[in-house]
Amino acid sequence: AQVVESGGGLVQPGGSLTLSCGASGVPFDEYHASWYRQAPGKERELVAFITNTGDSARTVDSVKGRFTISRDNDKDTVSLQMNSLKPEDTAVYYCQIQGITSGYTIWGRGTQVNVSS
Repeated sequence: AQVVESGGGLVQPGGSLTLSCGASGVPFDEYHASWYRQAPGKERELVAFITNTGDSARTVDSVKGRFTISRDNDKDTVSLQMNSLKPEDTAVYYCQIQGITSGYTIWGRGTQVNVSS
């Protein structure tokens, strides 16, 4: 199985980006998904989580009200919509999936997000 992120880039403060995550080799409805980020010199931190069915999702306090995690069952993708971006959101963003029955954890290689004027 492989996890691939896309959608990163450079954006000005106050701007928006949408990150996408796709996983191959595993059924879409058999894993929970999370977005993490790691800024230079800092530890990797959880940003958002969504269950396999999409019926439950949450974001951490630092991005609450600005970031939204969602799943698209037609496209088999997990997205992170990021609005009102701040310079402190600059980081490499990683998608992680967790198998429900098999218990696997798979990480993507990450996508860089830079928020700067």
